[in-house]
Amino acid sequence: MRRIIVLLCLGIAALVAAIAVRTLVFPSRQIAVSPAPPLNIDRDAAARRLADALKFKTVSNQDPAQLDPAAFKALHTYLAERFPRVHANLTRETVSDFSLLYRWAGKDPARQPILLLAHLDVVPVEPGTEKDWTHPPFGGVIADGFVWGRGALDDKASLLGTLEAVEFLLAQGFQPDATVYLAFGHDEEVGGDDGAMKIAELLEARGVQAEFALDEGGLILGDGLDLPRPVAVVGTAEKGSVTLALTARTHGGHSSVPPDDTAVSVLAAAITRLVNRQMPRHFRGVTDDLFAYLGPEMPLPQRAAFANLWLFAPLVEWALSANPATNAMLRTTTAPTMLDAGVKENVLPSAARAVVNFRILPGDTVQDVIDHTRHVVADERIEIATLPGAREPTAESPVDAPPFAQLQRTVAEVFPEALFAPHLTVGGTDVRSYSAVTPNLYRFLPIVAGDADRARVHGTDERIGVDAYARAIAFTTRLIQNAAGKRDGAR
Repeated sequence: MRRIIVLLCLGIAALVAAIAVRTLVFPSRQIAVSPAPPLNIDRDAAARRLADALKFKTVSNQDPAQLDPAAFKALHTYLAERFPRVHANLTRETVSDFSLLYRWAGKDPARQPILLLAHLDVVPVEPGTEKDWTHPPFGGVIADGFVWGRGALDDKASLLGTLEAVEFLLAQGFQPDATVYLAFGHDEEVGGDDGAMKIAELLEARGVQAEFALDEGGLILGDGLDLPRPVAVVGTAEKGSVTLALTARTHGGHSSVPPDDTAVSVLAAAITRLVNRQMPRHFRGVTDDLFAYLGPEMPLPQRAAFANLWLFAPLVEWALSANPATNAMLRTTTAPTMLDAGVKENVLPSAARAVVNFRILPGDTVQDVIDHTRHVVADERIEIATLPGAREPTAESPVDAPPFAQLQRTVAEVFPEALFAPHLTVGGTDVRSYSAVTPNLYRFLPIVAGDADRARVHGTDERIGVDAYARAIAFTTRLIQNAAGKRDGAR
């Protein structure tokens, strides 16, 4: 017995020592660079131009017939008027009637171009919520240090901010060595099939192979993580998506003599099973990269856990799954979003229908989701149909590629207070359409945003700080200098 106790103690000591050593040598992946010199950006004028752009109701709807062509054409004209140097020095062409593609020719044709993306369209304002806005959603109001309106964050800040950066650089006499493309789709909010996809096909047909493409999708998280500093998260992959329609069919009848199972109860039970038995968690790919960057910066207990995932992965997964934001990084999520049943309160419906949206973790597939749903529902009274628009998760763009290092350097120069990490984008972006143009697809909107700010995207009182917008312009300006300027560091 004594020998067993001694061996047990030695084993525990060895385990503790291994954990301690791995924690101590867990390397930081943050970099230290000199801050970029300040830019003389007229923040108030830039904010005014953004605010005026928000007045154009470039709304995307699932029904294409509801698109307002005049709003998009008016925005095109507005951009030409407000950014005269851009439109005098860059070529601009219209794609699919409403999307825009700009080309800023570089001096060195041997250099690969860079591609900066944004989108012109916005989501609708939910009917009946207009009164809840502090300022009208399409009013283009500047108040209390913010620009208010639909699209302020998603995504006209990126659209206008990119043009502000190019206009500023042209005024300074900057000419890129590498060609710079600006690609602005018009239907990102409904999938990007006519905008980004058509632009990407056009560039591919012309033989364009870009060094990287950058779109929205990550932010500088001001809170929500157990870290002493904000975190700039750059999306290196994005989830896929599939929406399934579940239809339960039973006999109808009068509600005064209900059977044991009705269409509604059968469907409700199936949805409950799907929500309670979601697809498994996985610590892999982008999530591994995220905590390889952030783990060394965390307090000691968390640092030890992330340095020793070989031991603590189940515990870490359990802890992260308790938060909806971090849970979404670990698994394919299940979200019932729509219900339809019945015509009258005393009539048993013969059919009840639910729509369930799944956001697919890289490593899972659309077919995996369908198979999982059939297995969990396990009820022949329920028909399962796949709705249009399913897409697989994207490939993971490399974190060891030079463009990713360039992004990290630029973040460190413009946002020295922020940590930097790769991230899984849980929503959809236009950049996924450009995989044939470059393998280096990244997602980042250089805006500091807390939980309350992020909740405004697609919601009520969307806004962006005037100062935050000026820093975003500074970031894009510096990125163009770093990525498209002379390789010897000259500007």
